[in-house]
Amino acid sequence: MITPDQVSAMIKSGLPDADVQVQDLTGGGDHYQVVVVSSQFAGRSLVQQHQLVYGAVREAMSSEAIHALALKTYTPEDWAAQSA
Repeated sequence: MITPDQVSAMIKSGLPDADVQVQDLTGGGDHYQVVVVSSQFAGRSLVQQHQLVYGAVREAMSSEAIHALALKTYTPEDWAAQSA
């Protein structure tokens, strides 16, 4: 079982400027939804943005410590527009 804080730390290790919100969808510690806001997403496609996040949690995904990860990724500008 991985905690939401551990998921956040893994993502921040790969994307140091990221603002990360983690939600445990089932309470079992292996199905998460995350919202990641990072300037590193600028100019990248949605697939490339998700690949950056998956790269940060690759080990936990490959060991099945994280079984499912739903992603929402935004640049800071897109997040500000989304939140307005």
